[in-house]
Amino acid sequence: MTRKASIIGGGVIGGGWAARFLLNGWDVAVFDPDPEAERKIGEVLANARAALPALSDVPMPAEGRLSLVPTISEAVAGAEWITEAVPERLELKRKVYQEIQETAAPGTIIASSTSGFRPTELKGCATRPDEIIVAHPFNPVYLLPLVEVVPGESSAEILENAMETMWSIGMFPLHVRKEIDAHIADRFLEAVWREALWLVKDGIATTEEIDEAIRMGFGLRWGQMGLFETYRVAGGEAGMKHFMAQFGPCLKWPWTRLTDVPDFTDELVDLIAGQSDAQSGKYTIRELERIRDSNLIGFLRALKDRNWGAGKVLRDHDERRRAAFHDGAGTGEGAPPVMAHMQVLPGWIDYNGHMTESRYLFAASETSDAFLRLIGAGMDYVAAGHSYYTAETHILHLGEAKLGDRLTGTLQVLSSDEKRIHAFIRIERGDEVVASLEQMFLHVDMKAGRACPAAPDVLARLAPIAEAHRALPRPDAAGRHVGQRKS
Repeated sequence: MTRKASIIGGGVIGGGWAARFLLNGWDVAVFDPDPEAERKIGEVLANARAALPALSDVPMPAEGRLSLVPTISEAVAGAEWITEAVPERLELKRKVYQEIQETAAPGTIIASSTSGFRPTELKGCATRPDEIIVAHPFNPVYLLPLVEVVPGESSAEILENAMETMWSIGMFPLHVRKEIDAHIADRFLEAVWREALWLVKDGIATTEEIDEAIRMGFGLRWGQMGLFETYRVAGGEAGMKHFMAQFGPCLKWPWTRLTDVPDFTDELVDLIAGQSDAQSGKYTIRELERIRDSNLIGFLRALKDRNWGAGKVLRDHDERRRAAFHDGAGTGEGAPPVMAHMQVLPGWIDYNGHMTESRYLFAASETSDAFLRLIGAGMDYVAAGHSYYTAETHILHLGEAKLGDRLTGTLQVLSSDEKRIHAFIRIERGDEVVASLEQMFLHVDMKAGRACPAAPDVLARLAPIAEAHRALPRPDAAGRHVGQRKS
């Protein structure tokens, strides 16, 4: 049964929430009186469709259904989760909660995306205050996993349900145990923001120079180790105690103006805005969003490969969905199962303007790797000393994939035994097969350097899939040799 989420407010954050839920298979109803809401949400969703699947190594669920509705009551009717993402005005939020709870079923969580208000402030005169919590995300919501969950005085059951819902859509719910204005991350960001404003105002650095200091240096460290772990490493073998002994005294030096706020004048705004326009005004906001998303995908994929930081969240989410996939539609009864979703990127294009040969093999590898993970022969299996090696591949090019095309990879098991998997992979654009690849995989003891039977649990997962695939029609291209004419 499809789950339903309701989003009240379809701006940047609300649109990001809508995309996150939709791409994880939820139906989403959005209420926003802005006449431009549909266009804005559509643009956010387009970015999300191009970005989020690139982080997944298992098939994405079928996208949910998006509906923009004219009233709050219609949006929240039947919703299992309600996100409030209206402007940061306390009285407006309280009014919205009252209207929501007139229709929403008792027990439905109402999660505010507020970056500053505490839950006890939000609950106000709500009919059922226990249902109101804070779930504060970070932009872009469809890519960044962190969400600060602040329950306030809500029950343990409400907190548990909120945490589980966030995990289910690939988020990292950080339980903020003690409510405080601006929660955790924004308090830290506000301190850095104030210092940056002083550096610009005092003529020490431009906006571009400050950004370069972050992205060329400590920003890269923070993105994978955070603050305290970075400083622990900086302490060398003696660790954090040595670091604090060495740098602790400087905390008393008059380096910082963090506790002092510059006057927020028109002159300061013009100074910051002018430098910012000079720095990156050649790009539109949508172009910057796409650049940001592309870079984030690269960072997150690197962390995912290493099972570290935010990458561990992505791998854990894959495992949850992989288990559901294996328990559900993973056998390919009636059709070979979709194992990979891809998009043709600029680096995939050759001088003829279409996808180059090597990338079809890469697409097949993405597909077969996902299948091997499905049957329990993923990286943990490899780390233990066994793997499936590709012994033979035959590629048949049937169409032309162009820049931006969205592709899927399906895998059909033609035959298998304890040492071999004979597979047929189709790379498809919609209903069109643009390439097919016939492959033979050989199970290998990596230390001994020779073929051996796969582990019993791998064979147990493979067997029902192979059995189901015996009922599928054998592909006409299976068994072809190079240059063979079509019959």
